[in-house]
Amino acid sequence: RDEDGSSVKSALSFDPTPDAQVLYKAMKGFGTDEQAIIDVLTKRSNAQRQQIARSFKEQFGKDLITSLQSELSGKFERLLVALMYPPFKYDAKELHDAVKGERDDPRCYVDSALVLQDAQALYAAGEKIRGTDEIQFITVLCTRSATHLLRVFDEYQKLANKSLEDSIRSETHGSLEDAMLAIVKCTRNIHAYFAERLYHALKGAGTRDGTLIRVIVSRSEIDLNLIKAEFLKIAGKSLSTMIV
Repeated sequence: RDEDGSSVKSALSFDPTPDAQVLYKAMKGFGTDEQAIIDVLTKRSNAQRQQIARSFKEQFGKDLITSLQSELSGKFERLLVALMYPPFKYDAKELHDAVKGERDDPRCYVDSALVLQDAQALYAAGEKIRGTDEIQFITVLCTRSATHLLRVFDEYQKLANKSLEDSIRSETHGSLEDAMLAIVKCTRNIHAYFAERLYHALKGAGTRDGTLIRVIVSRSEIDLNLIKAEFLKIAGKSLSTMIV
């Protein structure tokens, strides 16, 4: 096992090519594999998503954002498209943290006043008023750093007396709910998120081979061993044991 948690070493820890291929396959033909799109776009930083978009264009001659817009709809489409825009597309205030570093950079500066403002905005958008202002959720979840969001989650819990995940489950549904929860889960603990995805793919009647292959292959050079450790906590048995 390598110290960084990866199970396969590589000169590059991130290659946009396979991610672009997964997205193309997910949108090809009849129907759209929305879960595959969620799995790819919510697990990458903004800079990595830009690389995926360039790779998608180079491999398939299509604009990724345009493809997402044509295949998806409603608030779910807005969320996924929002994830794809580079930081400079947002106004300076919304991007206070993102310009300091990517969503997954733990070193980025966190503005305490903005943390409280975001928590209050989410509370007003979801719990305090009738209906849900999904756009407010999308704006905060897609433009803030992971470090910033962790602080927002804590403040939200204090305001609403419930977790942001619980509010998302009660106020949204379908693919939009899945995507928002994926962002929150990945921010809290990306290894636990993928362990949970593997567990649900393996348990019950039949195995979801697509999910299994996608997660194992995509994370093998990054943090698969750390995901295995989380899987053991969730399932009570090792990943290899359940696969065999």
